[in-house]
Amino acid sequence: MSATAILDAPARPSVLRVLLRRPEIVVAAIAVVAMLVIGTINPAFWSAGNLFSLLRANIVTGILALGVMVVMLSGGIDVSFPAFAIAAMYLTVKAMIALPYDGIVLPFVMATAIGLALGLVNAVFVHGLRMIPLIVTLGTGTAVRGFLLGAVGASQINIDRMPPSLIRLGGSDLVGVTMGNGQHVGLSAMLLVYLALAAIVHLVLRHTLIGRSVYALGGGEEAARRAGFNVRGTVFFIYGLAGALAGFTGLLHGSMIWVANPRDMVGLELDVIAAVVLGGVSIFGGRGSVPGTMLGVFTLVLLTNSLIIMHIDTTWQRIVTGSIVILAAGATAWRDRGRAR
Repeated sequence: MSATAILDAPARPSVLRVLLRRPEIVVAAIAVVAMLVIGTINPAFWSAGNLFSLLRANIVTGILALGVMVVMLSGGIDVSFPAFAIAAMYLTVKAMIALPYDGIVLPFVMATAIGLALGLVNAVFVHGLRMIPLIVTLGTGTAVRGFLLGAVGASQINIDRMPPSLIRLGGSDLVGVTMGNGQHVGLSAMLLVYLALAAIVHLVLRHTLIGRSVYALGGGEEAARRAGFNVRGTVFFIYGLAGALAGFTGLLHGSMIWVANPRDMVGLELDVIAAVVLGGVSIFGGRGSVPGTMLGVFTLVLLTNSLIIMHIDTTWQRIVTGSIVILAAGATAWRDRGRAR
């Protein structure tokens, strides 16, 4: 090869640069470093009770993040999911008490169906009326919460009135450990539900036509249409899936805390969106993955957990979460512009 050809050949990117282009690897590295630093500052971080609590905190946020991730992959945004989750949970628990019914499968089918129906309402407005997703989901979320509190009721259902089947489900553990002070702590079995749903969403996105259409829609609606994808069906799938996951998660959340509170999950939108963006999902759509989102959820929960362990005021927790949204969104925007160039 001539010297001129050698000089003209494009330089190969370094291994480090290639790795840094993978958001999953970057977020995983941040999580590992954070764990080592926090564990050094406060060795109580490594206790079984704290680690089990950390993994438990991933469940609800993680399942909700899966739905939000799919919406953001398509180039949209959803802030209605907390309202949908609480509405599905509260209406289902109310129905179980009124009947009465103490099963498991039908209540979760009902809660998922409620979330699915509400998600499809979002799809009608977004695709049918060509409305901005942020405005639509902000409006539907507010309307659903208002209806729930005004027409259904605002009273909290405590553990003494919660269906026993939900309490048993939410309280089931995979493993249990007895601490030195005699306290028993367990790893919630609901972690398996989260992992199973994450695996299903990952397979759908990576190995099905509808999954490819989600990524294509994030690259541009007109381009997706010209490529032969059914844009209308894709939009309804996206918002329907996000709503269904929200409804399912709402009832799962109620079973894990043993309380049905219609005012719950207020402000959870920021945490979930922060986790999704931190996990590498592009705010412009078209880029992101389930493993990255799960790592983003874990890292966000880890940082919040560390602030609690170090007895830092909750106000600073919100500052940290907001800063993560800004920094992660800026990083993904910088990455996308660099790839475009």
